[in-house]
Amino acid sequence: MHPRTRSYHHGDLRAALLTRAEETLREKGPAALSLRELARDLGVSHAAPSRHFKDKRALLDALAQSGFERMAAVLGASQDGVPEKISEQVEAVVRAYVGFARDNAALLDLMYSVKHDPEASDALLEATQRWSDLVLRLVADAQARGEVREGPLEHTALPVFATLHGYADLAVSGMLPPEMDEHGLDVVIAFILRGIRP
Repeated sequence: MHPRTRSYHHGDLRAALLTRAEETLREKGPAALSLRELARDLGVSHAAPSRHFKDKRALLDALAQSGFERMAAVLGASQDGVPEKISEQVEAVVRAYVGFARDNAALLDLMYSVKHDPEASDALLEATQRWSDLVLRLVADAQARGEVREGPLEHTALPVFATLHGYADLAVSGMLPPEMDEHGLDVVIAFILRGIRP
């Protein structure tokens, strides 16, 4: 019997566990996640993961946190080189969000379910704020420039979040009709922009 090849470098077991957990999540769903199985997949003792995650709940929390951090980075990068014009900023951030959702459907589902768990860590809750803070900042800056209607920021931004997340959910779940799947995002972007104009 050949020894299992370890797929991580010394000191990177936590990162390797998260990577393998995300692969398992994508392939088999959250029910299939097990610290013991992850240890077996990585060729380490079944007790090794407990040095990084006390239980499956802690693993899911860390996986969701990593997802929110990556999503915030993707959305932040979407604004690189984009003119200071709300129509172009919104289009870039919406396309980036939906792209992330399509590429990481199982992870995104986990991110939002774990986020609402009463035992969610403070680090996870802080990570969830980063992407929404970016959108709020875009809206607030556009309000200051007169490109977005006046009023409480949350009242203006909430429909943006709801529309964006709702469309992404429809897109990844396969519920969009084929003709809407191709051009639906253009319609959603136009709808959001109409809704926030002065």
